[in-house]
Amino acid sequence: MVGYASNKEQLLTRLRRAEGQVRGIHRMVEEDTYCIDVLTQVSAATKALETVALALLDDHLAHCVAEAAREGGAVADEKIREASAAIARLVRS
Repeated sequence: MVGYASNKEQLLTRLRRAEGQVRGIHRMVEEDTYCIDVLTQVSAATKALETVALALLDDHLAHCVAEAAREGGAVADEKIREASAAIARLVRS
């Protein structure tokens, strides 16, 4: 079972909202909308995806990493490395 199973519907709702925002941005560019207005919407879509990413990370830490930590050993080390790499990717983006 994946760590986000209990929040799956909330995540899907947020992703649908972000998808709609991106479609709206596409339409804005097609319609030659003022640059700043487009950038404002890009920022909102980015924030929506960041919210999904942070929720997934939180669920991963609370479920997958915590479970691996209870097991210990190489499995725990690997899950911690994965989480650290995911955090690094989020911080860079």
